Amino acid sequence: MPLLALPAVFMRGGTSRAVMFHRRDLPERGGWDPIFLAAMGSPDPHGRQLNGMGGGISSLSKVCILSPSERPDADIDYTFAQVQIREAAVDYRSNCGNMSSAVGPFAVDEGLVRTNGDTAVVRIFNTNTGKIVRSTFPLVDGRAAVDGTMAIPGVAGTGAPVRLDFLSPGGAITGKLLPTGNAVDRLDVAGVGAIEMSMIDAANACVFVRASDLGLTGAELPDTLDADTGLLERLQRIRRAAAVAMGIAADDAAARRSAGVPAIGFVAPAMTAPTLSGEMIAAGDVDLTARFISNGQPHRALPLTASLCTAVAARIEGTLPFQALAAAPSGPVRIGMPSGILTVDAEVSRTPATGWVAHSGAFYRTARRLFDGRIYVPV
Repeated sequence: MPLLALPAVFMRGGTSRAVMFHRRDLPERGGWDPIFLAAMGSPDPHGRQLNGMGGGISSLSKVCILSPSERPDADIDYTFAQVQIREAAVDYRSNCGNMSSAVGPFAVDEGLVRTNGDTAVVRIFNTNTGKIVRSTFPLVDGRAAVDGTMAIPGVAGTGAPVRLDFLSPGGAITGKLLPTGNAVDRLDVAGVGAIEMSMIDAANACVFVRASDLGLTGAELPDTLDADTGLLERLQRIRRAAAVAMGIAADDAAARRSAGVPAIGFVAPAMTAPTLSGEMIAAGDVDLTARFISNGQPHRALPLTASLCTAVAARIEGTLPFQALAAAPSGPVRIGMPSGILTVDAEVSRTPATGWVAHSGAFYRTARRLFDGRIYVPV
């Protein structure tokens, strides 16, 4: 079988990894899916992606496509592709916050953006959501710095900080911060029954339910959740019902075809809970507890766009994340999750004229180039 060789860079961004392509090296958009599936090793009925660069979990089965932007408010156009593992499907419906942290360093190191001084500010237009992300990070000799003291939960070691500011993140998928107009809705879900949920769209569309309404404490770790196939099926039923209620999918069948949008998570009050490393999170160190399912799998940390959505939701009076708070945080929202504590800042306001508005969200990540060269895919 002949192989097509394409220039590519393999990078870690936050707690994810992706193959990074220049848009100029790819065919027209209609030819992307077969290349990305082959690059990741999908579909794989064994769920391991051994015949490609994927790692068998959703956070390691990603592709980013970059090009200079023609927009006056952006330097780079960035398209994110979530490659399914067991299915021959590629989802372009949402952004990846973790991999967004690798976009600015990639753009600088690849010469797509010119910089001066010891700090870079790269304006990124995410084509999936139509939103601007501002990436700020240090430089060393004109290249993105790698070494630093920033540590993030779920990643060994430290690195140079990358600050990401998501500007006007509300309505990234549906066009509305509150797609149903309500902070809480009660839906009758087939196979589940009546359940309360908050459907919020900020950086990514998310649906939140209470851990207690699922018979959970909220402190469960991914392996425990993954072993409970009945729970995962109930969560998917809720997610699909929310997709229809939010206007993302026309019906249940359409919602099945988009496994990543909306994302679904459950929340609980702050609690002392174990992490994947065996350490304990103290209840007093967090504002609330959250777990997310990413493309059908329990996430080992938190998807970054879902984390931003959680922080925004926690600022909106009446939502389930807001109800989980013991008190409104005076600063950034501290979220207890499987890999530790994630701190996310969010600026939200409400006026009689506009209702709730999400102005921005911000967090810090680290990123690193792992290797570059050519990736080989069958043609």
